[in-house]
Amino acid sequence: MTEIPLKEKIKTISLSKLLVYLNRNRKTGTLLIRTMTFAKKIFLLKGDAVFASSTYEDDRLGEMLIKAGKINMEQYDESVKLLKKTGKRQGAILVELGYLTPKDLFWGVKFQVREIIYSLFLLEDAEYEFIEGEIPADEVITLKMSMGNLIYEGIKRIDNWTRIRNEMPGTDTVLKLSADPITLFQDVELTPQDRKMLSIIDGTKTIKELIDSAWIGSFEGMKILFVLWSIGVLEEKKLISEKPQEMESVSLEEILQPVTEDEYAYMKKVDDLYLNLDSINPYELLEADGTSNEDDLKKNYYRLTREFHPDRYFSSADPLLKDKLTAIFDALTNAYTILKNSLKSKDNNSILHKEKKDKPATLSADEQFKRGVEAFKKSNFQGAVEAFRLATGLAPKNARYWSYLSLSLTKIPDSLSDAEQAILEAVRLEPDNADNLANLGLIYTMQGIKTMALEQFRKALKLDPGNIKARKGIDKIKG
Repeated sequence: MTEIPLKEKIKTISLSKLLVYLNRNRKTGTLLIRTMTFAKKIFLLKGDAVFASSTYEDDRLGEMLIKAGKINMEQYDESVKLLKKTGKRQGAILVELGYLTPKDLFWGVKFQVREIIYSLFLLEDAEYEFIEGEIPADEVITLKMSMGNLIYEGIKRIDNWTRIRNEMPGTDTVLKLSADPITLFQDVELTPQDRKMLSIIDGTKTIKELIDSAWIGSFEGMKILFVLWSIGVLEEKKLISEKPQEMESVSLEEILQPVTEDEYAYMKKVDDLYLNLDSINPYELLEADGTSNEDDLKKNYYRLTREFHPDRYFSSADPLLKDKLTAIFDALTNAYTILKNSLKSKDNNSILHKEKKDKPATLSADEQFKRGVEAFKKSNFQGAVEAFRLATGLAPKNARYWSYLSLSLTKIPDSLSDAEQAILEAVRLEPDNADNLANLGLIYTMQGIKTMALEQFRKALKLDPGNIKARKGIDKIKG
């Protein structure tokens, strides 16, 4: 993906492109957008928008609830009086007064966050800056909505014809479906009109031809294309030599069909695959064999990336699911790239044989753990990671194995996210282990997320007031 500056004007870099970039790169931090009259913030955690704030008066929770018809003017005024007197949050006051139920408040805060984000898409003259690192950890209610859906809903509010024409490619541009499964299978709730437009896109028609052949007016047709193009479902066809439809191995019906599966069965499938990622060769991962051709590989790749798309975590309560799905999705993409290239080099069998040959001999979980400890002592951190991964795969309920895996991953460049995931699993298995909580705090410190680090250190000290790691961690942050 093309690099995007983290500080620029919205006129130069559109908000949709910026948010896609931050999401794909799994950034954690604060996106600050300023105008002459207000400032608004979107807080992102691993690329997902989790909260938003605004200095614009009409974006306050009380005003939002009035506009949504959840409270009346009298109730609003009463809550403001108490807010000024007590300093409590307005939402909490409204619940205490009996004007809102906790469920209404939950809905109201999410509604407020979404509306703040949607309003940003209407801005044409503003500056943005993305500040990577710590985000507030004191918000109990956080947004759980895919970036694709946020951009989709925000873009739909734009009704400026000139702006749409300026941001879209020229009308002589040929559009096609994206070939990138991370974009193609993202969680976006398309309307019947959107789906109908997608059905006439075949990789040969220009924007003008698509609008002319549409069943609706030119503006509505262009707006639908603009929305689909902004979320990345459509892209420009740049090479004349490209096939009319790059996605011919996957039908439109398959792309748009929701994936339905029993949640328990799905979670078990995800866990089984995730725990065995390091011991599965590319053919096994893509459910293929040495006789598979490129078309077979492509079909399997799109089927599996659709099934294990990271956006599927939004419907689950498991906080670790996104990390697991992301690891699986990346492994599938890597396997597809390896096998596709091997077909071109006529070297299929050597890869399969190499993968099988390179697999470690079958050892018990304890033996793999001991291998990992020895490798770690010799500063062979990659070898330690491999051994500890095998140990956790063989004994996934052993928190000690996950803790050691996490420690080893902190020694590998760009592996802090994986280290966090491993220690979170250790914490889940042993929630009363103060050392695991302290280690989680240390990882958050390394990631620059100080508020979350302090929270873990304090939890560790509640369980073990003498925990040295937790005490040193707090001193380091406050010092």
